[in-house]
Amino acid sequence: MDTARHLADAPNEAGDYILDEQVGFLLRQAQQRHAGLFSECFGGDVTPTQWAVLAKLAEIGECSQNLLGRYTAMDVATIKGVVQRLLARRLVLRRRDPDDGRQLLISLSDEGRAAFEGHLANARKASDRTLSVLDERDRAVFLRCLRALR
Repeated sequence: MDTARHLADAPNEAGDYILDEQVGFLLRQAQQRHAGLFSECFGGDVTPTQWAVLAKLAEIGECSQNLLGRYTAMDVATIKGVVQRLLARRLVLRRRDPDDGRQLLISLSDEGRAAFEGHLANARKASDRTLSVLDERDRAVFLRCLRALR
């Protein structure tokens, strides 16, 4: 049975709750679209979470792993795994904070800076392709709304 006919024939037990109109579902679909475009643009070389770490370190410089996780919206386990993978690829450096031995400081290595600079055009392309269905005014409104939802 094709999807359109099935939807037209299906009884609506949910009343006025239509999944296709729900913010979480729409955000997930938009994120999936962006993830696919990101992968195409980056050729699988860097994941979105790895890119977020590289980009944030390029923006702010060295910082604690804990703070880096907060800046990139990653929980403790996720940022630890991302940093480990970037360390294995020699894209970041890690050292103990001399003022607080409990803290780990993370920074870009020379290879990491080169990777960031080499992929910057890909990141812009992924964002541009994601937003390509919107005109300039709608892009600004959409991004402003997303920032408000954070």
